[in-house]
Formats: sequence, C-alpha cells, structure tokens
Amino acid sequence: MMNNSVNQDYIKKVNKAKILNILRKEPSVSRQELAKLTGLTPAAITGIVRNLAEANLIEEVGLGQSSGGRRPVKLQFNPKAGYVVGAEITRRKTTLGVVDLQANPAEVKEIIIEMCDPINGIGKMALEIKKLVEELQIPEEQIMGYGFAFPGLLDVNTKIIKHSPNLGEAWRNVPVKDILINHFGPMLFVEHNSNAAAIAEYVIQRKSRVKDLVYVNLGEGFSAGVIIKGELLYGYGGHAGEMGHMVIAENGQLCNCGNKGCLESMYAVPAIVRKANMELNICGDSDPLKQIWKEKGEVDIKDILLCSSAVETYAGQLIKQAGWHIGIGIANIINFYNPKMVCLGGILTKAGPVLFEPLIKSVNRHAFPDLVQNTSIELSSLGQQAGFYGACLGAIENVFSIDRIEILEHSSKFIGSSI
Repeated sequence: MMNNSVNQDYIKKVNKAKILNILRKEPSVSRQELAKLTGLTPAAITGIVRNLAEANLIEEVGLGQSSGGRRPVKLQFNPKAGYVVGAEITRRKTTLGVVDLQANPAEVKEIIIEMCDPINGIGKMALEIKKLVEELQIPEEQIMGYGFAFPGLLDVNTKIIKHSPNLGEAWRNVPVKDILINHFGPMLFVEHNSNAAAIAEYVIQRKSRVKDLVYVNLGEGFSAGVIIKGELLYGYGGHAGEMGHMVIAENGQLCNCGNKGCLESMYAVPAIVRKANMELNICGDSDPLKQIWKEKGEVDIKDILLCSSAVETYAGQLIKQAGWHIGIGIANIINFYNPKMVCLGGILTKAGPVLFEPLIKSVNRHAFPDLVQNTSIELSSLGQQAGFYGACLGAIENVFSIDRIEILEHSSKFIGSSI
C-alpha cells in the first residue's frame, strides 16, 4: 500500500510538472487543450489547475475562441511566482543577478570579486548574492534555484573543477557544487561558462529552429559551447569545446595549460594585454595607445579596444591580427562540427568590425568551402551576459524538471503536494 501511495504522489507531481512546462512555454492554453496535450482527464486537469492557481503559479487571462460551446478560459504561467539567482564567474569579475521564472531580469550587475582563492571567492560571492536579494526585497522562499557558470575543466558528473588556469592555480580539483551547496542549498545548476552561454543562445535561437550552434567565448580564455541537434556536446568527462588550446604555432608562447603555441596563449585577453605592454615602447609617440601607456605606465584591454577603431594604429593592427588567427580556430570548429550558426561573445567582440572583418576572411580562407557557406557567424545577441543568462536558464529548467523530481519536492511550497 505504501508503494502505491508513493507512486501516486510521484505521478501527481509529474503531471503538475508537465502542465507547468506546457504553460510556461506557450502564451496561453485552455483546460481543454491541456487535456488533449497531456492525455489527462478533465477532472484531473481541473484539480491540478486549481492547485497551481492557488500557488500563484498560473492565472486566468481571458477567453479563447469557441468551437461550438462556451468559450474556453485561457490559462497563463505566472513568471513572477518565483525567482532564480544566476552568476558567471571570472577571475576578477562576477556577473550576478536575479531573474524571474522566464529569465526576465529583476537586476543584473557586475561585481569585482577576486576569485584566485576558491573558498574565499565563493564566500564573497555568496555575501553579494544575499545582499542583492535583500536589496530587491524578494522573500527567501521565492528564490527557487541558483545557477552558476565557471571557466575551466568542469567534470560533468561530479561538478568538480579539475583545473581552471584562468581562475588561478588554486583551482585544482575544487568541488564547486559541494561548496555552493553549503551556501545555497541543493537547488543548484552548475555549468561551464561557454556551455551556459550556448544554452542561452540556443533558447533565443529556438524560434528560428536553429538546433546546431556553437557559442565561442573570446575573453580571458577561449572556449566553445557546442549544441548538436538541440543537445549539449560534452565529450568524455564533459570537457569538449576547449578551443583555446588548439595549437596554431609550434613552439609559440607558453600557455597556462603547459603547451606552447595555443590560440589562447597568443590572442586571448591576457596575451593581447601582455603583448601590447611589451611592444608599445617601440611605437611612435603619436600612437593613441602609446600616449595612454606613457600616462598610466601600462594599458589594459579597455584601453586597447578603445584605440583599436582606427585600423592603422598599433591597437587596430593588434586586434586585426588576433581576428585573423581566431578565425583559424573557428574555421576548424566549423570543419569539426558543421554547425548552422556560430555565436561570438566575450569582451574581444567589443572591438567590432576591426576584429570581425579579418576573422570572417580567415574563416572563409581556412574552412571547408561547402561547410562554411551554410554557416552563419554572428555576434552574441546577449553580449557579455550570455553565460549569466545560461546559468539562470539552467536553474529554471532544474526547478521544473520531471527527471529531477527532488527539485519539485523542494519547491513544494509553490507546487503543492496533492491535487
């Protein structure tokens, strides 16, 4: 009898999750349409809808078209019934914010947090998240999940970061999920930052039926999130997409991975900044970046991007050179995966045409012609926040996942435990 009771409770929760997932992905649906879509009886639909309405997760929004009888009442998901917190972590800057259950932002901002020490960095981030939620005056019980995006080799099963050179040497075999659970509880989504960004781009592009895309992050490191047939491509251990460690110059610059001549070691943000600060002393004094270098003693990536709009300047030539070699890496990605779309994100994309034009020329020069002609290359529609929104979307999917019924159990204050 106990097993039957448990099975019935599980079935009820699964049915609720099915209805919620239909309603949150459709503009509005009637009870009759829900019965057809789910195969549930009208009586079961009525009970579930009543329960979800009482929990403020759905609401009635007017009447639909009649097919011969009374006009059906339309139902709509209420995204303001709860919120999730998301964060994308880099070594010195964390993008964090709060979104509703359809990823509409309540607040998104950048916080300077030094992440070279995992425990201290995550602890500081936890305090900032708590402060943000308090500032927004969101009740604690309305925070239904948390999503986090990290760079590095993140094990897809254990959520242990095996190594993250861009965060620092201390990030070896770091059990990030366990650390995060200590701060936020079990309602977690943890993903590689480029995979998270690919998720966000995929959700946006889904309306145009793009199911094969690659998101390429061009920032402190280079990495790619690959989606094929609507599914993330992880590879063994979950480390697929490490585009930055594609060797393009034998015996080139030493990379933080230990190899030489990796694309990332030569043209990611730290490499570009290092190169500029080493070479500016031999540039003419009229060069705009040289003037900044003389005034400040060093330049950063913002200075380089600011001065790169004129191609004939040192900064313009440096970014143009980076664009050409990055194009070689993207050409190889196109040859490997044959995506319909490549989305480019990360701070280097702020260079605009100075980076983009040589990059496209290089892709066309190096990619297999029959493949590249059917691939669109676009700037990310989410700019610098794609990883953040991907983390939020992953957290939202977790909350309403039928496969992860414990998430629904944890959120029973909203979903209810009976029909």
